[in-house]
Amino acid sequence: MALLSAAARRTLLAALRAGVLSTRWSSAGAAGPTGLDIPAKKDIAMRLVSSAENSSLDWEAQYAYIEDIGDGRGYTAGVIGFCSGTGDMLALVELYTEREPDNPLAFHLPALRAVNGTDSHEGLDPDFPSAWREAAKTSVFREAQRDERDRVYFDPAVARARKDGLGTLGQFVYYDAMVMHGPGSDALSFGGIRSRARESADTPAAGGEETGYLHAFLDARVWAMRQEAAHRDVSRVETAQRVFLEAGNLDLDTPLKWRVYGDTYEID
Repeated sequence: MALLSAAARRTLLAALRAGVLSTRWSSAGAAGPTGLDIPAKKDIAMRLVSSAENSSLDWEAQYAYIEDIGDGRGYTAGVIGFCSGTGDMLALVELYTEREPDNPLAFHLPALRAVNGTDSHEGLDPDFPSAWREAAKTSVFREAQRDERDRVYFDPAVARARKDGLGTLGQFVYYDAMVMHGPGSDALSFGGIRSRARESADTPAAGGEETGYLHAFLDARVWAMRQEAAHRDVSRVETAQRVFLEAGNLDLDTPLKWRVYGDTYEID
C-alpha cells in the first residue's frame, strides 16, 4: 500500500470505526478504492438500503431492531435484516458466539437452528427479542453484524458487479438485490435475477452498454419481486434505483432524492 497522508489516515480510521470500509482497501493499490469500496459511497449504500429496510437513513441505529414483518421469514433484525427463517441470522449468532461465548443470544442457538427455514418463533419467544436488543449494546455484536453483512451480501455483490463491468450504481443495484432476494441461483434469488437480465442484455464486461444492462436487471428484479406478496411494492426499484439510472447517475453521486414505500428521502 502507498504511504497515506495524515488526512487519508484520518479518513481511513473514521471509516473503520463506522464499519463502512471494505476489506478490499488494501488491494486497491496506490490509486485508492473505487466504487462502493470508497467509504463515503459505501455509507450511501448502507443508508439507501436502510431507507427501504427500516424507513430511516440512520443505518447505525438499526443494530437493535427486531420484529416479525409478516413476510414468512420469521424474525427480521439488525442492520441488514437478518432473518431467523433464512439462515443468515443463525450464521450471525454463531459468529457472535465464537467471538463472545458468554452472550445473551447463545442460549437461543438450538431454537434458531430448529426454526431455520420456517417462519416459526417456537423456542424463541418470548425472550429472544429482548436478548437481541441486549446483545446490540455490545461492540462485539455490532461488529459481527457488519462483518456478516459484508461476507454474505456486500462483498459478493460488489465482486460480481466488478466482474460484470459495473460501476458504483451497478454495484449498489446488485447489493440491494442480494440483500432482499438472497445470493442463491433460483429464479427469485440474485443469481436467477441476473440470469434473467442477461437473457435480454449483455453485461458491460460482455460488450453490453451499462445503462441498458442495468435497466434489464431492474426489470428482472421487479418481475421477481412481484412473485412474492411481501415484495409487490416495487418502489424500492422504480422510484429509487431507476430514478438514479434514468438521471445517468452511474457514480451514485450526491445529492440524491428518492421515494420508498411512500416516504421521500434525500442525501445532500
